[in-house]
Amino acid sequence: MMMSPDTSPVRASARALDELRPLSIETGYTRYAEGSVLIRAGGTHVLCNASVLDKVPPFLKGRGQGWVTAEYGMLPRATHTRGDREAARGKQSGRTQEIQRLIGRSLRAVFDLQALGERTLHLDCDVLQADGGTRCASITGAWVAAALAVRGLLDGGAIAADPIRDSVAAVSVGLVGGVPMLDLDYGEDSGCDADVNVVMTGAGGYVEVQGTAEGLAFERATLDRLLDLARDGIARLASLQREALQRPA
Repeated sequence: MMMSPDTSPVRASARALDELRPLSIETGYTRYAEGSVLIRAGGTHVLCNASVLDKVPPFLKGRGQGWVTAEYGMLPRATHTRGDREAARGKQSGRTQEIQRLIGRSLRAVFDLQALGERTLHLDCDVLQADGGTRCASITGAWVAAALAVRGLLDGGAIAADPIRDSVAAVSVGLVGGVPMLDLDYGEDSGCDADVNVVMTGAGGYVEVQGTAEGLAFERATLDRLLDLARDGIARLASLQREALQRPA
């Protein structure tokens, strides 16, 4: 059960401490991708496109298995001020590389790569608007885009069995003014005491936990409370993912 404290500090969004931001997952957002999703988590909007490529990286050639990988980027006016396109700078930032590797790891954690066959599922996650939690929204939306692409492979007879073993989603939790909160927006994240990003499967298995104390160190009991918040939030996200897949793309 999510926490329902009798008294709690007022969040700028007026959300409860254990409440997700308003979330929508629009499928079939673009015309050409094998799977396409626009995910909106509050003020964070991410376009997630899945492409099926009939090739694998060189290290997998001839091994009869597939690959799942991701790219991540922010549009120049995704934030309050314009940022340069990384292509114009000639290289990706360390943050971009870290996030896209996280997205790829998270998706591969729930894929049977043998069942995918010798092909690559490439996820492109482009942040149209950022208000905190862009990596978490990218993972949550990318899984739905991947599931749509896999549905097309199954329907077309390209693969015999569903390679997706479970859902995967992510959410941020943190300490703001010493109080545990779920799904931080930018204002909360930029001034928090601790920030933890949690990636979990639909069955409740942990894929990755990224946690940092921004101010004072926190206790194990506090981490447990944050993980409980994340678990319940991700269970809700998994339900919304399933609902999105039931709607016509």
